[in-house]
Amino acid sequence: MIVKIRVIPNGDNNEVISRIGSVLRVMVAASAEDAKINDILRDYLSQFFEVPSKQVSIIRGAKGREKTVEITGKTEEQLKNMLDAIP
Repeated sequence: MIVKIRVIPNGDNNEVISRIGSVLRVMVAASAEDAKINDILRDYLSQFFEVPSKQVSIIRGAKGREKTVEITGKTEEQLKNMLDAIP
């Protein structure tokens, strides 16, 4: 499944803040200048979607705040149900 992510840096914790249409707003506990922000995001999304971290790939926007992420390891329906549960 392809998911669009809007990264909000400098958070206290890593967490999904909200969903606006098909875009997930994710707060990350790292600064925007931190080179490891993508690794932190990938690890957090793997925990959130309950898949191994190698199943989460940033396919677009690695250097920006708007990212396109591909998540595999679960069915499309399972991932869609998880997204639908986010307010």
